[in-house]
Amino acid sequence: MIALLGRRLAGLILTLAAVSFLIFAVMDLLPGDPASIMLGTSATPETLTALRHELGLDQPLLFRYGQWVAGVFSGDLGHSYTYGVPVAGLILERLAVTMPLALLAIVLSVVIAVPLGTFAAARRDGIVDIIATLFSQVSIAVPAFWVALLLIILFSTTLGLMPAGGFPGWGAGLWPALQALVMPATALALPQAGVLTRVTRTAVLETLHEDFTRTAIAKGLSARAVLWRHVVPNALVPILTTLGLQFTFLVAGAVLVENVFNLPGLGRLAFQALSQRDIIAMQDVVLFFAALVVIMNFLVDMSYLAIDPRLRRDV
Repeated sequence: MIALLGRRLAGLILTLAAVSFLIFAVMDLLPGDPASIMLGTSATPETLTALRHELGLDQPLLFRYGQWVAGVFSGDLGHSYTYGVPVAGLILERLAVTMPLALLAIVLSVVIAVPLGTFAAARRDGIVDIIATLFSQVSIAVPAFWVALLLIILFSTTLGLMPAGGFPGWGAGLWPALQALVMPATALALPQAGVLTRVTRTAVLETLHEDFTRTAIAKGLSARAVLWRHVVPNALVPILTTLGLQFTFLVAGAVLVENVFNLPGLGRLAFQALSQRDIIAMQDVVLFFAALVVIMNFLVDMSYLAIDPRLRRDV
């Protein structure tokens, strides 16, 4: 167990190191000069040279990469060229919007998908299975930003029940803040619920044909007890894998939805940093997204050992 944990941690560190260098190198290759963008087209060559030296852009790539990594380990992510403030503060500020949005979306996805996929598998080829299949196909096919626009038209423009966009801040109260996140979370949750419904249905169907399920039925347990005590817990591994991937996607992939609802989240920050050629902010945000994906995959791998005793015996 300890050896496995050590191997996974070593793999995590190596992956993060490789990803960080790749991010830094790709950002360095992007067209455009941050100094020129900051000073405008009327800047003189001398002024541009001075600013590039001040920003350290005239240093070799490996030297700048080493400085950046050292700053990341010390908690100093640098200053944003656009906002003129520490990037660490920007990321923490935007996380206060993106993280609750992703958590609310994943909760909605689970609440919709796991019961629907389970009952669809338990009543295969029945009306619930048909509804689950149709819902899964439609929700996967429809883009999240299009669902967001439909929600705005229906609940904001037509019915006037929800705010069309913006975020009042958590200081305005829990309910106003949640109101601003309900529609974006729903737009993000529906496509993910479609994927999770399909995964849950398949996992439960496979588990229903296992020997231990037939044994439980032969012992006289009710269908409900067999389904929720034996089948669903043993089908959790693929469901948990999908949830881990979905959470990282919801955090990193909410750029369009955050822009549709004008939410000051990490996705919107990444979009603004890219459009304004704010290299420092962009590479820090992308590194955060990459680290989140790697760490979530590590946690999902470790959680397998907690939910499946058979894996612990194999370690």
